[in-house]
Amino acid sequence: MTAVTDEDQGNGTAGTGERNQENPEAPGKEAGRWDDGLIARRAAAVDARSGDSGTGDSGTGGTGSGDSRTGDGSGDSAGRAGSAPEDDDVRPQVEAYGPSGGPLPTRLDALRELVGLSRARLDRDTLAEAGRVLDEAAARQRLSSRHTVVAIAGATGSGKSTLFNALSGAQISDTGLRRPTTSQPIACSWTDGAAGLLDRLAIPGRLRRRPHPGPAAFDEALQGLVLVDLPDHDSAATAHRDQVDRVLALVDAVIWVVDPEKYADAALHERYLRPLAGHAEVTFVVLNQIDRLPGEAADLVLDDLRRLLDEDGMALGEHGEPGATVMSLSALTGDGVPELREMVGRFVQERTAATRRLSADVDAVAARLRPVYVAEGRPGLGERAREEFTDRLAEAVGAAAAGQAAEREWRRNAGRACGTPWLRLWRWYESRGLPGSLDRMGQALAPPEEEPTARQRVEQAVRIVADDASAGLPAPWALAVREAAFNGAKGLPEALDELAAKAAAGGGSAKGSGGSGRFGTASGRGPATGVALGGRPAKPPRPKWWPAAVLAQASMTLLQVFGGLWLLGQIVGVLEPGLVVPALIMLAGVVGGPLVEWSCAAAIRGPARRYGQDTERRLREAAAGCGRARVLDPVSAELVRYREVRERYVAVTEFSTTGQ
Repeated sequence: MTAVTDEDQGNGTAGTGERNQENPEAPGKEAGRWDDGLIARRAAAVDARSGDSGTGDSGTGGTGSGDSRTGDGSGDSAGRAGSAPEDDDVRPQVEAYGPSGGPLPTRLDALRELVGLSRARLDRDTLAEAGRVLDEAAARQRLSSRHTVVAIAGATGSGKSTLFNALSGAQISDTGLRRPTTSQPIACSWTDGAAGLLDRLAIPGRLRRRPHPGPAAFDEALQGLVLVDLPDHDSAATAHRDQVDRVLALVDAVIWVVDPEKYADAALHERYLRPLAGHAEVTFVVLNQIDRLPGEAADLVLDDLRRLLDEDGMALGEHGEPGATVMSLSALTGDGVPELREMVGRFVQERTAATRRLSADVDAVAARLRPVYVAEGRPGLGERAREEFTDRLAEAVGAAAAGQAAEREWRRNAGRACGTPWLRLWRWYESRGLPGSLDRMGQALAPPEEEPTARQRVEQAVRIVADDASAGLPAPWALAVREAAFNGAKGLPEALDELAAKAAAGGGSAKGSGGSGRFGTASGRGPATGVALGGRPAKPPRPKWWPAAVLAQASMTLLQVFGGLWLLGQIVGVLEPGLVVPALIMLAGVVGGPLVEWSCAAAIRGPARRYGQDTERRLREAAAGCGRARVLDPVSAELVRYREVRERYVAVTEFSTTGQ
């Protein structure tokens, strides 16, 4: 293998011949299989034409002589020198990512589902980085898994281009005192099949190289390495810095080259090392130019560099623990370069750099999304919050007052049915609403609750339950829960009236129909309890024993009338005198009537109370059902959606290797 320069483009045959003459042991396929760019493809085409002509010209193309150990020996020799053997596959060997049993595919699938479930709740900017990581992961997995792309990054004058040349064994990247020396990324590929990876990095064909023939080029450990020399990350040219940021987001690993003067540069640590602390397993930090440090100064600077990296949050791979590799060397003198080459070789042969890089990218995205997915405590709607919401709706709809009114109406009806005729006559008088009557006085003393008060109670109940449900949730999901509650509360007062009115059909007909409902509706019908929201309470059903009580009261009235007429006849003289019997009869009627009425009043206390409680319960259930359908169910749906995305987020972070 050799470096392909601009001169090789014009003389592809000569370049190929020289490579084979200098390295007779190198396989012939190495000369024709490289397909990493325009220059290489042209050189390969020239090599193919040269090989064909050598094979068909009696073997003179390779050695210039027909004397060989076999009859066709010279032709075969020429064929081997000019082109690859026929039984070899000259296509680039690219092994794309296949199904993996590791955690990365599961995490990527979970992240993809997480983004899909969150699009309706989170803004596009929040999910932009996650989408980029998914796109880049898909693009990287479609490309070769046999290659590891390692970028060399550093500041101006740190010696990264010198280290790049030392690792590749050739003067590929320009070095010198003029700054900036490297203006565009330059790539060096040890094996074929990396064209797709370099296209992804947008490195043009004229900047793609091969290592110079030598120990570095034929090092088995480096087979599959794609080394990229980047411009200075602190360059005064904005375009250079943009190229560094773009390529660093795409490579599999990074070798950061620092020098004794700028190893503590704030721009390096704050802009790159600290944000990329989670990528420690694919990071090499090299202290270059140690030949400029006297005595033990190199060890002191290296220890201080480790301290700074630890403050940046970057784990250091010491004592067999996963983390960043930190070492010192001198690219100019070669001191420490073989050790770095050996470390990079082991790293490349593991073929896990791309997976580690993508896993670290997923970790970084998960850490950035943590505030919008991780809640404080255990948010949700508990039974207590639901019961309190139902209590507030029942209070707003007046369930307790309706139950009390139903109980009073039961007793009033019992009094009317079982009371004495004289008492009923008085109540009839009162019911006419004459001036001074008790009914009118009661209405004047207890005006009905105003509509705005009931509406405010409903709004307060919805606001409280929304706050309880969203407590501890991340801001986007808390907002979604509140919106669901408030949107469901629109028309809730009217719905309460409507449902109560529909349920009133089983509770009897209401008086005062045509009035407005409690929240402003014009239902005029009673709730499920038989109590009209906008009118007077409906008549409750009478128990079966009421006719007997009415008959007994009528008998007492007849006794009073009979005894009174008997006494009147004696007074007038129509009947014979005898006051004892008629007086006793009349006294029995007079005493028996109130006694029957008192007995009935005592007997109806339990049924009246139960009727009032049943009235309150039915109205409470109607209010609870309406509130559940309009407010609690939408809020619960939002909480279920949050729990679902929370489970997906846990799946994304479950196999994190960086602890983020």
